Formats: sequence, structure tokens, C-alpha cells
Amino acid sequence: MFTRKSPSTGARSPEVTGFYEPDTGSIQYVVADPGTKKAALIDVVLDFDPASAKTGTESAQEILDFVKREGLEVEWVLDTHPHADHMMASSWLVEKTGAPNAIGEKVKEIAHLWADLYNMPGAFDPESDFSRLFADGDTFRIGDLDVRVMLSPGHTLGSITYVVGDAAFVHDTFMHVDVGTSRADFPGGSSSVLYDSLQRILELPDETRLFIGHDYPPVKDREDPAWEATVAEHREKNPHVGGGASREDYVKLRDARDATLGLPDRMLYALQVNLRGGQLPEAEADGNSYFKIPANKF
Repeated sequence: MFTRKSPSTGARSPEVTGFYEPDTGSIQYVVADPGTKKAALIDVVLDFDPASAKTGTESAQEILDFVKREGLEVEWVLDTHPHADHMMASSWLVEKTGAPNAIGEKVKEIAHLWADLYNMPGAFDPESDFSRLFADGDTFRIGDLDVRVMLSPGHTLGSITYVVGDAAFVHDTFMHVDVGTSRADFPGGSSSVLYDSLQRILELPDETRLFIGHDYPPVKDREDPAWEATVAEHREKNPHVGGGASREDYVKLRDARDATLGLPDRMLYALQVNLRGGQLPEAEADGNSYFKIPANKF
């Protein structure tokens, strides 16, 4: 797995290691307090093969192996939103580490929305499947590092950003600074709302390191995945919002781009797992779990 470490810049600044998962273009993060060796895991992937509906934990295990080598202690298992393009390893990581898992509180609204779309009333209960549901402005700690939660909807109605010192984990809002921003056309998404979230993130201090959720190389003049750039770099160079792009121009650009995109091949599987905190649907009488996939609905 392609990895890259972003060192701490001093007091109250985390060390961040990103792990690139190539099948879905996802970046998974280990966020560590160098002083206490306490850490959080963010947006870790549960491997999935859509052709066979087989899950696996190879990617997540690689991250736990890194944690062990570095002598870190996992304090939190965090997700930024119920992902549409990959399954979350949250439940498995809780089992392996004993750490609590968390996501934004609006996952309850997302769960209600998708229960209707799947015609599965009452299928999801995020309050039972996550240890904590964060609201906008909530705070907690990773070791001695203060963490603040920002509601950042648009990609989904309940996406959140984790701000840890001079690092912010901005998930599917921005793409890398040479690409632009993320799509906003999933159920509950909105390009206009995403524009507001992007502007709020750009109000963070210039030197804040923004860590994104996805990259799909090759891109322009680079072959390797990339996922870190500062607020100042995005404010100046991002092709979708850099240079003070207006809401009208952004919405027009984003909506036109989204109209060309198909559904991720894992989406209709992934939401049934991610809205259960990373657990498969409850096993049936034969001991197997089954997915319910709506036909001709999307």
C-alpha cells in the first residue's frame, strides 16, 4: 500500500500517516500525538470485491500493523461520513483495538433516508452501532491534542471534518489541490451546500494541512496519489474554488460534472454496511448475510 507521512510541525500538531487504498482511491489516516503516542484511525477501509460480494480486512490489518510497529495506542476509530464508494472497517477495528468508534450525528438522518430508498424500515440504528455521534462544534482529544468537529455537508447531508491542531481531515469536500472538489449528487447531497462547507474550511488558518478522502491518479503531470495541501494552496490554486470563485459559478461547474458520473460500483452494498457501523447485514437462518439491492431505482 502506498503510504506517506506528514510530520508534526510542533506543539499541538499531529503526525499524520496516509495509506492509499487503490481499489477505491481512498486515503486512510493514522493521526498520532507524538508526545503521548496516542492515535486515531480515520476512514479505514473494509476490503470488498463487488463481483463476489466478499469482504476482507487486509487493508485495515496493514494499518494495525503500522500502529504496532510505531508503538501507538488507538484511542478512537473515526469516520467522516457513511461512505458510498467503500465499506468502513469501523466495527472490526473496535473489536481489535477496544477503542470507541464515532461519526457525525446526522448519520441518523442519512440512515432514515437510505432505509426508505432500500424499503427497509428500521433497518439502521446508528445510535447503537457507534459509540459517539458528534455534533458541529463538539470537541474531544487524541492524547494531548485537541480535536474540533466541523459539520461539512454537501457530499452527504451529515459529513464532518476533524480539525486536529494544524491538520484538518476534510473527507469528500476537496479533492487534491490540482483536481478540485468532490461530487455532490448522491441522495442528500447539494452542490450549493458543499460550496458553503468548502468556504468554511478555507476560513481555517493558511498553514492548516488539509487531508482529503480520495485521489485517482494519474492526474495531470503526476503519477502517484496525493492527498495533502494547505488552506493557502487551495485558496489560491484549487481549480473549482481557488481565486474566490462565486457560488453560481461553482454550482454550475459541479452540477455539470456530476451529471456525467455513474454510481460507484460499491455504493448500494456499502451503505448497508456503513450505516451499521461497518457491520454486515444480520445473518439469516443459514448463517450468511445478504444484501438488498434495489433494481431500476438509480
